[in-house]
Amino acid sequence: MKVTICGSIAFYEDMLKIKKQLEHLGHDVDLPPIEVEDENGNMIPVSEYYKLRKNSDETVAWVWERKKQAILWHFKKIEWADAVLILNYDKKGVENYIGGNTFLEIGLAFYLHKKIFLYNPIPEISYKEELLGMDPVILNKDLTKIG
Repeated sequence: MKVTICGSIAFYEDMLKIKKQLEHLGHDVDLPPIEVEDENGNMIPVSEYYKLRKNSDETVAWVWERKKQAILWHFKKIEWADAVLILNYDKKGVENYIGGNTFLEIGLAFYLHKKIFLYNPIPEISYKEELLGMDPVILNKDLTKIG
């Protein structure tokens, strides 16, 4: 199966580990890029970009242009895939966090009739009903359930 991993960039190291595990199970896997271009055209680690973005205001145009590009690139990866795997770990004091960008990706996968897998159960958040309506498969950390 072709699987695109989605989730907060804060979980990028976990994404790399899960990618290897899925490949070992025979899946083709894609995930967000490991690097992005900075304002000078130099490649920087996505973790560095994430920190810069979190500390930038709305006037730092290149930061938001990269964010726009990243959203569109990841949408293409979702389009390519048979399924998305949402890595929803604890973040910001929310158990099994699913942020705004990941919620957009789940919505796109749903619209494109892709299978939606959640690594952990649906979090207690304001849009829980919408997530339930998209009928994700809860893996409870068991990647062998993907198929």
